[in-house]
Amino acid sequence: MSVPSFFVRWRVRLGYPLAIIVLALARPVPRSILYGALVGAVGLLLRAHAAGYLHKQEVLTTTGPYAYTRNPLYFGSSILTLGVAIATWSWFSSIILCSYFTLFYSIVMRKEEQELRLQHGAAFDRYAQAVPLFLPHFTPANLAAASPGSFSFPQYRKNREYRAAIGFLLVLIVLVVSWRLRLL
Repeated sequence: MSVPSFFVRWRVRLGYPLAIIVLALARPVPRSILYGALVGAVGLLLRAHAAGYLHKQEVLTTTGPYAYTRNPLYFGSSILTLGVAIATWSWFSSIILCSYFTLFYSIVMRKEEQELRLQHGAAFDRYAQAVPLFLPHFTPANLAAASPGSFSFPQYRKNREYRAAIGFLLVLIVLVVSWRLRLL
């Protein structure tokens, strides 16, 4: 297994023990949980919006949020990660979270880019020239042969994006419980 394949395959599996460590180091307070929840909600909304456009393995998605960044799901995840970091109210937790995200997802994005280039060839090259890898443009790229469609709630469900919201809610609940237990 190559290094990039390891990161693609293990990014979620390694996230679970990492979450336990991050939550064990957390020292949340009500204000941090609230602010983290608000920031995280922005990330969730962006992820949900992107998931409603994404037709994995079917077409090269270039419309909606994909006209601003090639990786709106991961950009949303970065905002979500920042929200969790804020909610934990812990420098250690924040450094672990942000380091994990930066390391794993920078490699995952490049690996997925290689796969898209192989699958879509010149169309992906044109798209990659017009749309940034991660940080979005303020205006959408004007791509003549844009992928079809608009946001689709059935596509959102098909992509199972609701799992990110459930996971974030569980993290917030654990942080609230952690804060309450420290008061006892």
